[in-house]
Amino acid sequence: MGEAMSGMSCRLLATAAMILLTACGGGGDAGSSAPTTPTTPAISYTPGVFRAASTYASQCQAPRPGINPETGRSYPDRQGSSLAEKHFLRSWTNNLYLWYDEVVDRDPALIAGVLDYFNTQKTTAVLLNGRAKDEYHFTYDTAEYYALSQSGVSVGYGISWDAVRNFPPRKLVVQHVEAGSQAALAGVTRGAEVLSIDGVDLVNDNTQSGIEALNRALSESRMEVSHAFVFADRGTGAQRTVTLAPAAITLNPVPVVRAHPTASGAVGYLLFTDHIATSEAKLVDAVKQLKAANVQDLVLDLRYNGGGRLLIASQLAHMIAGSARTSGKTFERLIFNSKHTVTDPVTGDRLEPMPFVDQTVGFSAMPGQLLPTLNLSRVYVLTTERTCSASESIINGLRGVGVEVIQIGGDTCGKPYGFYPQDNCGTTYFAVQFKGVNELGFGDYAAGFSVASYSGQPAGALLRGCQVADDYSRDLGDPGEQMFMQALEWRANATCSPGMSSADAAPRVKPFAASQAEGTPLSLPTEPWRNNRIYH
Repeated sequence: MGEAMSGMSCRLLATAAMILLTACGGGGDAGSSAPTTPTTPAISYTPGVFRAASTYASQCQAPRPGINPETGRSYPDRQGSSLAEKHFLRSWTNNLYLWYDEVVDRDPALIAGVLDYFNTQKTTAVLLNGRAKDEYHFTYDTAEYYALSQSGVSVGYGISWDAVRNFPPRKLVVQHVEAGSQAALAGVTRGAEVLSIDGVDLVNDNTQSGIEALNRALSESRMEVSHAFVFADRGTGAQRTVTLAPAAITLNPVPVVRAHPTASGAVGYLLFTDHIATSEAKLVDAVKQLKAANVQDLVLDLRYNGGGRLLIASQLAHMIAGSARTSGKTFERLIFNSKHTVTDPVTGDRLEPMPFVDQTVGFSAMPGQLLPTLNLSRVYVLTTERTCSASESIINGLRGVGVEVIQIGGDTCGKPYGFYPQDNCGTTYFAVQFKGVNELGFGDYAAGFSVASYSGQPAGALLRGCQVADDYSRDLGDPGEQMFMQALEWRANATCSPGMSSADAAPRVKPFAASQAEGTPLSLPTEPWRNNRIYH
């Protein structure tokens, strides 16, 4: 399959390049940034009539000067208007959105802001479990998104948070700290609790001014502004004040890799947090390390992995399962809306399933190298509600070729959907464009993968394993941490420890309904770009 996959790698790389040009609307000559005069006819609205999105593309209220780092050419922007930008979104949505026929057709001239208009361009349907059918409609500044997705550079404290209780008395816990970040250098560790920020009592303050001050500090993005956090350290409860200011952070998507010795052979542990470009090389190195340690099983920790590049998910799934199980098989087949059943509407390629990719493609590793494999028939996956999108594709793709996935932790987020990011005038738009299914044609896990049976849950979304809460008393990768320890327990005895529920638990209704108001919750910072299934 090597020669065939070499061609596949080239096609994938060519596709990636094509998408970059599509997202940026092409480009002019390098070094030229002067906008040109639009040549399109006057913009008008006729209900139910949609011009091609290209009619309005790159006609910007505020054209960007300079060079596009993705293409090395000038931006395609030319002088236009917010009305042109809104008409672009209307036509683009009608053509590509998965549920385009559920979008109310609104006159763009009657809605003031471009982003306000974009927010109307989605289905308003609600699922039986109470969740919105589309929870994945968002935008990102194009320059920021490019920096984040390509290099993994983010701006922040280097902390991800968990609001264990988001009403007074609140409990806000440090979930994960990026190595090398300002927070890590200041000694902030997983499991530390925030008691106050800038003198505001985070645990008990329920005043509007107090909550606003807390939210400002937690979501701060200005590098020149610092905030004083009072933490209670994990274990000891010792209090200390740490002053933090946002800074540029290079994300490490594979921060922990190790082989844990057991009486029946070594068990690999791999913490994987982001399907970003830099993860390709790091995952290759991680699997080589585990293969050299002759691991007999793998604990794949995806508890905080919201997804990203689908191609990287395919590579990792191949490295886990090996060529014998994946050769010639589908990792994920994309299903677009009813207008596009034969060809990919973005690339123009004939719709063909994405295989289990067995070579590097050049995101961060030299392209064309055969991937190392562990050749495992089962994998233990650690999950929470933050396990989303491309991470769920790993679970679904492996199950499609007969690899047993033992789930340890909480229900995944439930996102079998994805999109091509679309830049227009400096904003990158994300709207659901396709659904993914595995080799067996299964992709019905909109309520997430779970070890607990729910009313109406498809059988394919019910896995063997144990429900285990996140354990902040220990570091990730510590064999004494509850999720990792439970994976080792299941491996030894195929059962959950006392107090842990298993797939044999009685069916129950999934609790999606909002809690009763107990005060005003904090608004924690989110990074929607990290909860994606992005096809390149």
